[in-house]
Amino acid sequence: MQGTFYVVGVGPGDPELLTLKSARILNGCPVWFVPSAFDDGGSMALRIAHGAVRSEGKTILSHRFPMKQVHRGRPPDPEVQAAWHQAATTILAALDRGEDVAYPTLGDPAIYSTAFYVCETLQAYGASCRIEIVPGVSAIGASAAVAGLPLCLGDERLVVIPATFADARIRELLALADVAVCMKVYRVMDRLVPLLEELGLVDQSVLVERCSLADQRIWPDIRQAVGRELHYFSTLIVRKKPPAAL
Repeated sequence: MQGTFYVVGVGPGDPELLTLKSARILNGCPVWFVPSAFDDGGSMALRIAHGAVRSEGKTILSHRFPMKQVHRGRPPDPEVQAAWHQAATTILAALDRGEDVAYPTLGDPAIYSTAFYVCETLQAYGASCRIEIVPGVSAIGASAAVAGLPLCLGDERLVVIPATFADARIRELLALADVAVCMKVYRVMDRLVPLLEELGLVDQSVLVERCSLADQRIWPDIRQAVGRELHYFSTLIVRKKPPAAL
């Protein structure tokens, strides 16, 4: 009998934010397929899982995914596509042995997770395995919580923006939003802060770096982040109106 493939959200960093269901499934799966952005196999998702679930006796399969942009509706970069196919092949081999496989992924799988590309690749292979997606605490929600801000109230519109978008696209989306969450900001703050100043939104913005971790940092004045080397886990929240004004 073929195993089940579980995509498991492990939250933004603090192992205590791992859900009970995620912990149960990780504990029950004999194989963990662990994504890494580095050749040395280092994985933040694995470190979070280790903080909540014992991994003794598990088969840990580490796989590197290139950190390159994916544009939906366009062919992916060949290196990226090759990584997806290799991942699907490795996972399918374990499933065909009857083993359940858990893929721990940062935050919530529904938000910019490579795991969904792997699921699509498995389906393109014609795999008939059962796939279950297990939600997790997102960096979006966790960052708002530590900043003490609601993401949306009443009839407010919330927009999630990859900060790697061109300035014109970011302007367009900010115009539509009452609250915006900008992700992947760690390399573009030098460009993003002047744009927000131009729009009169810089004082309505807060940056959260390494949310929920011991060295978490909140930047209430995002101008101070310009020229700094920020961690990959950095999220910017732009709220046009303070909650007290609503």
